[in-house]
Amino acid sequence: MIDSVLQILLTIDQQLPAVVNEYGIWTYVILFVIIFFETGLVITPFLPGDSLLFVGGAAAASGILDLWSLITVIIAGAVLGDTLNYWIGNWIGLRFFCERYPNLVRKEYIDRTNGFFEKYGGATIFVARFVPMVRTFAPCLAGIGTMQYRRFLLWNVLGAIAWSFSLVLAGYYLGTFSIVKENMSLLMIGVILLSLGTIIFIIGNLVAAYLKRKKETGESLP
Repeated sequence: MIDSVLQILLTIDQQLPAVVNEYGIWTYVILFVIIFFETGLVITPFLPGDSLLFVGGAAAASGILDLWSLITVIIAGAVLGDTLNYWIGNWIGLRFFCERYPNLVRKEYIDRTNGFFEKYGGATIFVARFVPMVRTFAPCLAGIGTMQYRRFLLWNVLGAIAWSFSLVLAGYYLGTFSIVKENMSLLMIGVILLSLGTIIFIIGNLVAAYLKRKKETGESLP
């Protein structure tokens, strides 16, 4: 039973039509749970996120899911997940997870997210929503830090709406083309590569900014 549930959670972006056929309207609950945990717990960053939204949009284009119900469920899961993550960081702190789950909560994930806060400030919550791994840790670090919850909630809601609409609608409109339906696996590879490209681009900017600050500091020293 547990194995089958884990299999669904980890591979639903690859077999969404089969899940819809099997569970019907309960599929929306499953999607909500996956998005909620992917964004709500720092120990589950491995759950599908971007790919699931894209495939969900393609499924809606095929008529097996309702587009607006799908978007509503994803926004709700994303907002509530980030909210939970924020308060976990606020109440417990990240150290607990680092000590308890060192293989999942890796230092490089935290360092990358801290770099986001340094570069984008409060808008990190919005920007991080589009970057795998970072979106899982950013709310927790915001809770640990000094970000006011009202400010966090604003960026949380805006990010969830933008993330949900952009990826779901991309899948919805591209999913209407037969070539996309016939090559969905290749398309998913493209989505993953795009996500990786985004990460590399942002990390590159962070490194460049760091080197620039280091150079300016070095030049200002006597």
